[in-house]
Amino acid sequence: MLRWYRIAVEIDSSAEPMKKIAALLMIAGLVTLAACGKKDAEPAKPAAGAATAVVVGLDDNFPPMGFRDDKNQLVGFDIDMAKEAANRLGMAVEFKPIDWSAKEAELNGKRVDVLWNGLTITEERKKNISFTAPYMTNHQIIMVTTNSPIKAKADLAGKIVGAQDGSSAVDAIRKDEKTAASLKEVKTFGDNVTALMDLSAGRLDAIVVDEVVGRYLASKRTGEYRVLDENFGTEDYGVGVRKDDAELLDKLNKTLAAMKQDGTAAKISAQWFGSDITK
Repeated sequence: MLRWYRIAVEIDSSAEPMKKIAALLMIAGLVTLAACGKKDAEPAKPAAGAATAVVVGLDDNFPPMGFRDDKNQLVGFDIDMAKEAANRLGMAVEFKPIDWSAKEAELNGKRVDVLWNGLTITEERKKNISFTAPYMTNHQIIMVTTNSPIKAKADLAGKIVGAQDGSSAVDAIRKDEKTAASLKEVKTFGDNVTALMDLSAGRLDAIVVDEVVGRYLASKRTGEYRVLDENFGTEDYGVGVRKDDAELLDKLNKTLAAMKQDGTAAKISAQWFGSDITK
């Protein structure tokens, strides 16, 4: 606007009145066109009703997938993956800690938009929610203390085994009917950290836990735990979405595929695991 004002005041004061008027009209027209051009250049606003934010439901005590650091900030592999995906989708992201044993109710009750925290894809869960394509493969490992006499699954007979309530570890134990029937008790906990504490205290004989979580926790207390060679099976992680949210599911699938293709997922994995363990 200052530029047009300068042009106006520099018009020759000796010019004929009609020429002055014509010049001023021309300047006014240019100002109007400039204003219109600026308006046209503004970014398009989201369509009415379009989502501008996504609420991620998670267990905030599930390292290294999602947990709180010493500053009480949420960090982890899945946290970084979700932030990157939301950024690419042009959406704000909010992380909401939930009761993981009630995760499907939280999702279908629309208190969260996705479940993204080391969520295992199972046929049973597929009945209630949809999943993205798998982005990581995991095992349900058996952990014991270093001095434990337990060497294999068969040695779990008559023993108390711990697992996180509502986790796929519980399902994996039950699926192995022979081993499950031989156990004295399967004791469940709100999170794996508490289960590991009970294992250290001798209140449990073993725990069954996601490999990525178990090995991460064990690395923080070198020499205290041992992982058995046998496990309770292989599984895939995916992002859980409501069945009626097909649009978001499609966007997440495309975004995760792009993150894998351009190496972003591998980079995030290397930061948390030392190598690329994404699928």
